[in-house]
Amino acid sequence: MKKDKSTPPLEDDLRPEYRREDLGKGVRGKYYDAYTKGTNLVLLSPDVASAFPTADSVNEALRSLIKVAQAATRRPRQKSAS
Repeated sequence: MKKDKSTPPLEDDLRPEYRREDLGKGVRGKYYDAYTKGTNLVLLSPDVASAFPTADSVNEALRSLIKVAQAATRRPRQKSAS
């Protein structure tokens, strides 16, 4: 396969080494608010985490709990008079 000579090669403008002061002052928590809006991370207690070692196992258990809770709170259907 031949190289495409129509595009010029990219120039490498990276320095061989950077010092901390070259990068400027960092701001702690700069993106924290935006990050928390886009995620649903939850910290599990150690005893709970040991019972549910994977995210899939946590999700499966919570879905089962939702089904049980919904079934327990549903009103029984009233029979229609026919």
